[in-house]
Amino acid sequence: MRGAGVSAVIGGDWWRPLPRGFSGDALRVLVGRSVRAFADGFVSILLPVYLLRLGYSAFAIGSIITSTLVGSALFTLALGMVAHRYSRRWMLRLACLLMVATGAGFALIHGYWALLIIAFIGTLNPSSGDVSVFLPLEYTVLAETVEPQRRTALFARYSLFGTLMAAIGTLAASLPDLVAARFGVGQVAALQGMFWVYGALGAVAFLVYRPMSATVEARPVAETPQRALGESRSIVYGLAALFSLDAFGGGFFVQSLLALWFFQAFHLSVLAASSILFWSSILAALSFLVAVPISERIGLINTMVFTHLPSNVLLILVPFAPNLPTAIGLLLARSALSQMDVPTRTSYVMAVVTPAERPAATSVTAVPRSLAASVSPILAGYLLALSTFGWPLIIGGALKGIYDVLLLIKFRGVRAAEERRA
Repeated sequence: MRGAGVSAVIGGDWWRPLPRGFSGDALRVLVGRSVRAFADGFVSILLPVYLLRLGYSAFAIGSIITSTLVGSALFTLALGMVAHRYSRRWMLRLACLLMVATGAGFALIHGYWALLIIAFIGTLNPSSGDVSVFLPLEYTVLAETVEPQRRTALFARYSLFGTLMAAIGTLAASLPDLVAARFGVGQVAALQGMFWVYGALGAVAFLVYRPMSATVEARPVAETPQRALGESRSIVYGLAALFSLDAFGGGFFVQSLLALWFFQAFHLSVLAASSILFWSSILAALSFLVAVPISERIGLINTMVFTHLPSNVLLILVPFAPNLPTAIGLLLARSALSQMDVPTRTSYVMAVVTPAERPAATSVTAVPRSLAASVSPILAGYLLALSTFGWPLIIGGALKGIYDVLLLIKFRGVRAAEERRA
């Protein structure tokens, strides 16, 4: 808390795999998230490869991928608005069954329109983020299973496990080639096998969530309010608008565009660029844990702003770097700071709304953010086509810096209950 000394930052349990006081239900959510992240890791790479093998054009593949993103966003938003009326345990199990059906559908069905529909209503995630029907449910369950003082630490583990397992999942994307070469299986059949694996992991997630206890339900279903968002509506909408501005700025330098800029500006090889981005991701993942003691020391909003704002200054300086080592150093320093707002942001949203509003708050703050991030890459691509100078990094960093300042001005006085007591 604010009154903690230096020992609270050095000590504590931020370094532990799991924070003290976590429940079995929290562990189930972390395991379930890890299973899903691993599946998302390989399917995000194999989906376009599989569709190419089936003979689809780049336009058709793009439309199917767009269908997954739009469908996930809409269903996530819809679920968040009605989740307060139903059992979270049953909705998590139904989401797992939908994941099973999605994997089976892509493995068995090859028609374009059928795949477009399956992509829209299914759970495939072709992006590095996670906007899915699982998100509002898992966030809400986690918030119900831990004391407020340890909520940020738990969400840090949620982000960390998801990031690391998704990275491991990308490595599993090479399995179809290995199977095809080792056993003489056709490429399409090997790729279909991975979609069966995706569905099977949905069944694993179902078994993980099945023993979840009734304590994850905020209140009896009969007592739930009629509106998904009540007294906290203005706070949630304000946060959603600011988070969307942040995501719009971040879309100017998504990983693929950042790699493209390195290719253009420094003529790097694919191996060198991937190594830079790998270490950048590792530093970002580790920062999830470091954010915990910092937030206990200075508060959630201050942690979000005072780590994020310097990272955006570093990002703006990257295009002005006189040489490659300097550019890499600035980028890695930025990565060590830029993601500390991820677990603190989630924890903050869960803290400033009532328990019944948490599913809707998660959806309303996450879905617009995802949609906003999908707009700016095309603008960044246009800028990089005009010039090899890193204008997208400057614009993206400036927009995210404006977000930081506005967040501090508008929400510094809106603190989590545990911070008010400190």
